[in-house]
Amino acid sequence: MRDATESAAPPPWAVAAVPIPAAAANKKATGQRAAASHPADASTRSMAVINWLTSALRDPWRERIREYLVLMRMDRPVGALLLLWPTLWGLWFAANDFPPIGLLVIFTLGVFVMRSAGCVINDYADHAWLDAHVERTRNRPMAAGRVSRKEAMLLFAGLLAFAFVLVLFTNALTIKLSFAGAALAALYPFCKRYTHLAQVVLGAAFGWSIPMAFAAVTGEVPALGWLLFLANVLFSTIYDTEYAMVDRDDDIRVGAKSTAILFADADRPIIGVLMLTFLLAMLLAGTRAQLTWPYFASLGIAAGLFGWQQWLIRRREREACFAAFRNNNWVGFALWIGVLLALAIR
Repeated sequence: MRDATESAAPPPWAVAAVPIPAAAANKKATGQRAAASHPADASTRSMAVINWLTSALRDPWRERIREYLVLMRMDRPVGALLLLWPTLWGLWFAANDFPPIGLLVIFTLGVFVMRSAGCVINDYADHAWLDAHVERTRNRPMAAGRVSRKEAMLLFAGLLAFAFVLVLFTNALTIKLSFAGAALAALYPFCKRYTHLAQVVLGAAFGWSIPMAFAAVTGEVPALGWLLFLANVLFSTIYDTEYAMVDRDDDIRVGAKSTAILFADADRPIIGVLMLTFLLAMLLAGTRAQLTWPYFASLGIAAGLFGWQQWLIRRREREACFAAFRNNNWVGFALWIGVLLALAIR
């Protein structure tokens, strides 16, 4: 029997180690550092795009820009889409047709800019007292100490300035409304310290693009615009409650507040009531706008997707609740397609 201390000959298929060139080793180390600094909930595909976009930059710029993009939540674009679809609802409802291309570009850019600004101020508010103590968020740039408070505030100010420049290409009423939208975006992150209804405030912040869209297209905000705004408050409360269910245990331990904590064991039936109320509000909006069958078919698809979400969250498992949250992207998309087709064929 071979002695345990005796060196065994390498098998025939073994290949001798080949030294890695310094440049390749540095590139590999950089990739490993980047992978290690991913937030737990980052999209692998989006992170790959971010890494590709910054690959041509030299350090330290590459690392800084990458951290800023992650802070702006470019690693998770689903949040921007959840803001985009209601904005498109508003533009199409307001125009009663395909909206002016200039306004479509302005509002689409504005969605991504303001969502990024909201994420920056959210992490500024949460990085020490909340994000650093939650598994899903502790590796975000500010919570992990990779981006300073000063950098975050400068980035937030820059994004707000860019958004304001975009609004200047609209009209006076839209510009006035934009100040309220900016205030709501800045207020939301601090609400979770004081009220369980932070998700409702988020809905108002996310939905404020709807009255702004009506103001930009028509010069006023009619009852239909406010009805869609209230519908989006319901929609945002639905998906952000599902999102809050992912972190409920951590939030209770840290002391953060949310509708998921407020609803407790009644979360599923309350979310179900909110879903039905949202669908009713969107039905009233479609009826008021005299939309045709494609829109009402899209409401049926949305109802089916809501049913799927209820099935996903039945055991309140973290991954399932997160999947339900992400599924709302398809709800928003389906309703926008319904509005677009209904207006196109009538």
